[in-house]
Amino acid sequence: MAQICALLFDLDNTLVDFMKMKQQAVDAAVLSMIDSGLDVPPAEAKRRVWAIYEQEGIEFQEVFDHFLKDHYGVINFKMLAAGIIAYRRAREAAMVVYPHVRSTLIELMRRGYRLAVISDAPAKQAWLRLCALEIHHFFEAVITFEDTGVRKPDPRPFKMVMQAMGIQPDQALMIGDWPERDMVGAKAVGLRTVFARYGDAFHVTHSGADRDIDDIQEILELLEDPEFNR
Repeated sequence: MAQICALLFDLDNTLVDFMKMKQQAVDAAVLSMIDSGLDVPPAEAKRRVWAIYEQEGIEFQEVFDHFLKDHYGVINFKMLAAGIIAYRRAREAAMVVYPHVRSTLIELMRRGYRLAVISDAPAKQAWLRLCALEIHHFFEAVITFEDTGVRKPDPRPFKMVMQAMGIQPDQALMIGDWPERDMVGAKAVGLRTVFARYGDAFHVTHSGADRDIDDIQEILELLEDPEFNR
């Protein structure tokens, strides 16, 4: 195999602590709607909001509309507005990268590695997160759901990013938190893989990756290991 020259990162729960941000934003929205008159206990309201996300997808943009309409039969726009504003404020406050992400990306670029993102998120949301955290300039390619119309583990996102960068599979390393999507999809096209255990929300016992890491900065040592990178 060739030496690795490019690193391909998943975005949510690999670079960005997405689930922490989402949980805090939903909690804030529910409390704000209750302050505006919602007659549902907080725990029950959160459960119902998350049930909508499970059905419609985690990026579903009308979750509170559906929640209020399901409960009242119509949308109470006072409650909806209060929930949306609280959600946005909490989301911005809670949107952070994982520890050592920024320093690791800087060091990777210093060493001459080329970096890209492959995300299942909608393009607008992915770019908003990257730009809000001021890490968008690290990546020469960002492939989102809109670019291919399919989600990982479909091979098309992986092939598109390699084509955009002009690299072969044995020259790249995929880092992600979701074995069934990131690891399976990457391996299917011949990429080496690293499982970001620090972002694991599913209590994975066997990732299927070539290596698991508990901190993103472990990538730096991994790339220096001749048994892995050769």
